[in-house]
Amino acid sequence: MAMFKAFLVVIFSIVVAHTAIAGDPDILTDFIVPSNLTNINIDGNFFTFTGMRALVDASPPLAFKVLKASMVEFPALNGQSVSYTALQFPPASTNPPHTHPRSAELLFLTNGSLQVGFVDTTNKLFIQTLQVGDLFVFPKGLVHFQYNVDPQNAALAISAFGSANAGTVSLPNTLFATNIDDNVLAISFKTDVSTIRALKAGLAPKP
Repeated sequence: MAMFKAFLVVIFSIVVAHTAIAGDPDILTDFIVPSNLTNINIDGNFFTFTGMRALVDASPPLAFKVLKASMVEFPALNGQSVSYTALQFPPASTNPPHTHPRSAELLFLTNGSLQVGFVDTTNKLFIQTLQVGDLFVFPKGLVHFQYNVDPQNAALAISAFGSANAGTVSLPNTLFATNIDDNVLAISFKTDVSTIRALKAGLAPKP
């Protein structure tokens, strides 16, 4: 019995430790200075990101476009557990099904309308049509999408993340634009190899 209790304590400790490090790690300083800088070189410019100025008075893009402010584009976010993206939807465009493995996503619709949805771990679909001013949360790690159904008008949304680097796993690209064996995909999707190859060809980079 004593050995069994000790085993349970060890398992519980592992689970707690794993949960504790599931998000961005805590930092022991006010902010993280990149290795090529020192505190002496840091001023207000370091904490300012100007990349979103591209949205001001800009025409809608011809294809769905993501403008990111993660720690890659904005190094001051490193260690701060926050990031943003601006999602630009031309008429009748979509952000294909994808996941963010390191964060939930809180989407705020600022222009147009969007159909959004996610699928939970029981394969239940939750779907909603958003209007300007609405917010929608996509739980961490779950497959989700956004779709501008309107054939005439563009849409713009801003998404906030609880990670400086939420990560994005695009299902179409992950499944059909990598080197997963055609037979594996054909069996998995209950189709034939020629259909899989047609899907892969459609996602191949244009020359």
